[in-house]
Amino acid sequence: MRIFHTDGSASPNPGPGGYAVIENGAPVALGSEDGDTTNIRMEGRALIAAMKLSREFESQIYTDSEFWINVLTKWAPGWNAKGWKKKGGEIKNLDLVQEAYGLYLEVRPELIWVRGHNGDENNELADQWANKAREGERL
Repeated sequence: MRIFHTDGSASPNPGPGGYAVIENGAPVALGSEDGDTTNIRMEGRALIAAMKLSREFESQIYTDSEFWINVLTKWAPGWNAKGWKKKGGEIKNLDLVQEAYGLYLEVRPELIWVRGHNGDENNELADQWANKAREGERL
């Protein structure tokens, strides 16, 4: 079982962004996107990176993004069934949603929500490294 903690950051939002995946108290994936991005996109990128690391293992992924947990477990199945459409307009960040949902179906990680900035040591570490990634830090 692999256990990951993820976080994403954009500052300002939108603005430069970064994401981090932590395992055993150390970063195992850092990244960003070119140009301005958002916290939501960076949170999604972090989950995608963690799921890619999980392909051959059972995993738990801790995230403070309740949004992305809902996307993967509640909303994407219906959007997919309807040809990636939803009532009320476009699906924002569809590129990430489709990539993340495909990985989620393949990997089947256990997604665990943690309250952000609430003293969870690994969540705080993921946040710190996401900010470093936003500033250009790489492994």
